[in-house]
Amino acid sequence: MPHAEVTAQSHVDQGLRAQLLACWTDVANAGGAVGFVAPVTAADVEPLLAAVVDRVHEGRALIALLRVDGEVAGFAVLSLSLSPLRRHWATVLRVQVHPSRQRQGLGRVLMSGVHDIARARGMEFLHLTVRGGTGLEAFYQGFGYQEFGRMPGAIRVAPGDDRDELHLTCRL
Repeated sequence: MPHAEVTAQSHVDQGLRAQLLACWTDVANAGGAVGFVAPVTAADVEPLLAAVVDRVHEGRALIALLRVDGEVAGFAVLSLSLSPLRRHWATVLRVQVHPSRQRQGLGRVLMSGVHDIARARGMEFLHLTVRGGTGLEAFYQGFGYQEFGRMPGAIRVAPGDDRDELHLTCRL
């Protein structure tokens, strides 16, 4: 059985950045609902990754990094609120497991790790969105997430293929 762990990363060096970029690009090209529609190149993903890394280095986000036997296997972004009124809330973004590691229960490991990281930092609630039509809401419901709203047709994956954006929240 491989050893899987999730750790909070508050710094992203060039090596980790390259691994995150490769993972994100591969997940998007495998059809993952992570901000893109396939096909994409690393050059397409890089500007969004750069924005995430900037937020991490500014202390406004953390990377929840999934490693399996020491190798990067996926990640999620925990976006922190700067408002003193909302510091007990965070938003989970870009949850992904590399296609070569999917169907091994690692998505559950990653989300459990995200929750552990959030709790350790005093978070009481998490928010995330999912692309309608993927069935992902059932996965998150298994962690206690509940839908509280949706934006009809908010995501256009192709001409004539608009999807709802579902908003989910969970009390930790």
